[in-house]
Amino acid sequence: MSETFGASRNRLMRHLLRNKQGASIDEMASAVGVTRTAVRQHLAALMRDGLVAGGETRPTGGRPEQLYVLSPQGREEFPRRYSWFAQLLIEAMQREHGASGLRVRLGRIAAAVVAQIRQGAPAIGSRREKVQALAGLMDNLGYDAHTARDLEGAPTIEADNCVFHELAAKNPEICHFDLALLSGYTGSKVTLHECMARGGHVCRFQFKPPG
Repeated sequence: MSETFGASRNRLMRHLLRNKQGASIDEMASAVGVTRTAVRQHLAALMRDGLVAGGETRPTGGRPEQLYVLSPQGREEFPRRYSWFAQLLIEAMQREHGASGLRVRLGRIAAAVVAQIRQGAPAIGSRREKVQALAGLMDNLGYDAHTARDLEGAPTIEADNCVFHELAAKNPEICHFDLALLSGYTGSKVTLHECMARGGHVCRFQFKPPG
């Protein structure tokens, strides 16, 4: 029963993906091959999960017909090869500029990201306060980050999710982006003590005074 439900739900979402202006319950029932009641059940679950939203209404000459559309979150349910495209870009830059040139360009990208972040969350206070603020920013970006026990008296951040794991495993220079970003935001010398892309359990960053 659950497998049938899942297959019907996937066909319904794919129908909405192909009909970006929205589809009615009758149209979805016909496309998926289920009853109107089944469509309503699917929609209730999908809307609860934030994957589908109510769209515009369509004039029918009588009672307007409600249309339903995929939400931005729903569109993200379909596979997208971001990592594949990013890998192509990284490899192209490395072939053209070498490993050191790639690190330079990653550093420039990190500096631009730091400037954007500072517009919404200025880095203020002591180094420890900046590190605490940074941990929150990293957590919002998907790193599952938090401040951890000091290393050699210096504040430390641990991240349980490497957002570039696949790329970093193939191209260790990618970690330079993280280091440049964290250093630029906090004005610290950042050392990577443990790295998931290199077999570690977490990514552990230590923040010391520069110099």
